[in-house]
Amino acid sequence: MMENNDEFYFDTEELEDIIVYYLELGDFNYADMAVNYGLKLHPNSLDIKIKRLEILLEWEEYNMAKELINELKGASMENTDFLVCYAKYYSSLGNPRKSIEICKKALTLEEEENFLHNFIADEYVNLGDPFNALKHYRKALKEDPTDEYSLENCMVCFSDLNKSEEAIAFLNEYLDEFPYSETAWFEYGQFYFNRKNYDEAIRGYDYLLAINSNSVGVYANKSACYEAMGQYQKAIDTYEEMLELEYTKAFTFYKIGLCNKALKQPILALNAFQKSLREDPQFYLAMMEQSYLYEEMGGMSEALHYAKEATQLNENNLDYQKRLAFLFIDSGKFEESLSCLKKLVDAEPTRFYNWYAYSEVLMLVGEYEDAVTVLNSAIKKHHRAELFYQLSNCFFNLKDQDKGTESLQKALELDPSLVKDMQKKYPFIKDEVKKVKATKVKKKN
Repeated sequence: MMENNDEFYFDTEELEDIIVYYLELGDFNYADMAVNYGLKLHPNSLDIKIKRLEILLEWEEYNMAKELINELKGASMENTDFLVCYAKYYSSLGNPRKSIEICKKALTLEEEENFLHNFIADEYVNLGDPFNALKHYRKALKEDPTDEYSLENCMVCFSDLNKSEEAIAFLNEYLDEFPYSETAWFEYGQFYFNRKNYDEAIRGYDYLLAINSNSVGVYANKSACYEAMGQYQKAIDTYEEMLELEYTKAFTFYKIGLCNKALKQPILALNAFQKSLREDPQFYLAMMEQSYLYEEMGGMSEALHYAKEATQLNENNLDYQKRLAFLFIDSGKFEESLSCLKKLVDAEPTRFYNWYAYSEVLMLVGEYEDAVTVLNSAIKKHHRAELFYQLSNCFFNLKDQDKGTESLQKALELDPSLVKDMQKKYPFIKDEVKKVKATKVKKKN
């Protein structure tokens, strides 16, 4: 009709169906157009005006919604759809108690009881009251025993209330009545998994898979149980069953790789990680695991290559930056490690060893002036002897004898026990230590 600029007549029920269709699609613009057209044909229709109220709430137009509520309230307090919108209005404004009060009024009309009990339960959750929330989720489930939302939230409430015995009794009772409920068997598996009873969890997952062998995520949960028990081969077998059903397989190959790694089978693990990367060339978890494996096998250039690739894809991961810095240093690529060390210092200024390593590498590449700048910043956060020993070494290399001696004196005052190690690391300060000690003796005399 709209495409051809036609105008047809629809009765109110037909218009409601059209509006509901668009609301369920989430296409509120078309729903609004249908509402406007409906009010043009039926300007006094309460039902269409209530649909307008629903759209205003979706658009968070609360002032307009309030005006429409005031207009409709006198004639619509026996209309369930209106009361639901009225309750949503107060819920959206952060007043769950008023929302619950309105929903309880709606329950007296004996319509949409499953929905209303869920609504009330959700509001009790917002109030931090899992006890009353559980009561209403159970009532919602009684109205519609196939309601997965109610069932899942019952288990959440039991967990919040620390009522594990009541939870499993409730679940067993439900399964006695509905033995083919996939949601219930999944919850059964999760319940025991969370309590580290992995055998019983697997039993729940197996029942679910017997009902629906295409439940991909359940294979992953079952594999996780085997992993937790250290039965890595069984975990691999389960992941391989999962591969037959999946479209995106990168993470599953990665998990198979981890299991093979745990079984001390590095070649099989590498093979799985490579398959993971073929599925998703940017999957940095598999890249970094390959890096670790190559390092264990002595392939340091490959270890560095994969660490570099993984870190480029996940630059904010500080563990990756630390590992890459270590591998650069181990490979003698000191200058390349500096960008990683700089990121670590910026991200974790309270970690002493970030500063220590950064200044150490700057000295190794002969950047003594930059090292002095870094050490002065480090000393403001960590007043430690190691940093003053490093600072003295920088000044002596820069031929600034006075500042070198001053820094060395501070280092010796803070921790003289480190001096032997520092003299081995920085031969430049070896003779200077003797001079500083001799000066101290003269002052005492």
